[in-house]
Amino acid sequence: MAQSRPVGQRARSRSVRRWLPAAAGLAVVVATFVFLLPQVASYGEVWDVVSDLSWEWVVALVAATVLNVATFAPPWMAALPGLGFRRALALTQASTALSIVVPGGAAVGMAGSYGILRSWGFAPRPVATAVTLTGVWNQLANLAFPAVALVLLLLEGGRHPLLTTAALVGFAVFVAVVTGLTLALVSDALARGIGDVAARIASRALRVVRRGPVGWDGSAFVGFRHEASGLVRRRWHVLTFATLAGHLTVFVVLLVSLRALDVSSHEVSTVEAFAAWSLVRILGIVPLTPGGIGVVELGLTALLVGFGGDHAEVVAAVLVWRFLTIVPTLVLGLLAAATWRSHQRGAEVHSR
Repeated sequence: MAQSRPVGQRARSRSVRRWLPAAAGLAVVVATFVFLLPQVASYGEVWDVVSDLSWEWVVALVAATVLNVATFAPPWMAALPGLGFRRALALTQASTALSIVVPGGAAVGMAGSYGILRSWGFAPRPVATAVTLTGVWNQLANLAFPAVALVLLLLEGGRHPLLTTAALVGFAVFVAVVTGLTLALVSDALARGIGDVAARIASRALRVVRRGPVGWDGSAFVGFRHEASGLVRRRWHVLTFATLAGHLTVFVVLLVSLRALDVSSHEVSTVEAFAAWSLVRILGIVPLTPGGIGVVELGLTALLVGFGGDHAEVVAAVLVWRFLTIVPTLVLGLLAAATWRSHQRGAEVHSR
């Protein structure tokens, strides 16, 4: 009886820790769309801007969106031989939709991708390698873009302190990850040592948020080396190009949205738009809300307005961009789930 209170207190504490991130995320979303964005521009002003869209710009927006969706599949086709375009597209739409609607962000999407591919009959090790490689390449791209944006912005004669900080930190992490990945592919001993160090660092980081420790160590890196070394040597350039194309088409949708909604290059140049987008992608890595909803809209709006964009036009462009990069994926993700058996049959035929 004396122990019942501590047990109950621990249960309540676990429950609070479980629901606190979701409550914080919901508070961010509500604050962004109910209080903060309307302070930048009223929704009436935003609707006036959107309603003036010409049919030519509507066609351009649809074309940019289709191009963006089409570039989801190629990185997975490069990382997992035998995965055709149709199944790769279904996989990416379903897993991305999952990462948008469920807290946890990229980690949830990666877990979903693994489960989908295993259910289609692909072997565990190639699937784990593909999930790891696509995840690492995506994060490397996110880390590299701010450094590229900073160089372009400096060449244009501009500067941005927050972008400078993000670029320097991101580039340092980029170099560390690439160096570690390269060394891990050289030998089993190096792979084991790097894996053990990475596991300790990850466990300490998770301890800060009262999670962990991680369930892997250096032996996982050894297994990854055996499976990934040949694939990386053969396909690193294809995987890199496909990953960059997938990310940059997201920026293309943003740029078309800005120009379609009258944010001219005199207000926000292409380089400034790229810099704002790159910085927001770094902020969006932290899974505070599903899909970064609220955080991305507010951060991107603040940066674009800071560069000189008209308030109502910028808010309109950001909301249209987010709609075009989220809603089609959610719809296609639901369609992929509805046609699950047809994709599975295709995988079973291929596995034979």
